[in-house]
Amino acid sequence: MADFKFDIKENLGTISESNKGWTREVNVMTWNNKKPKVDIREWDEKHEKMGKGITLNKEELKKLKEILNAIDLDELKVE
Repeated sequence: MADFKFDIKENLGTISESNKGWTREVNVMTWNNKKPKVDIREWDEKHEKMGKGITLNKEELKKLKEILNAIDLDELKVE
């Protein structure tokens, strides 16, 4: 497996926390010294281990925000 670098530039918020102490976070971060992107994934307490996540550029984030703003949460069939 190839090495990669990451740097969390700004924590935008925590979505949830598991009973094992991992947190699902929204961060602005860089991967391999490239342009910053918004990243959503789970992290251990020390931010050394991570789970699978999703990384979005600004245009993708704008589109996701439009989609989420259009959702009627009271009508959404999820728990």
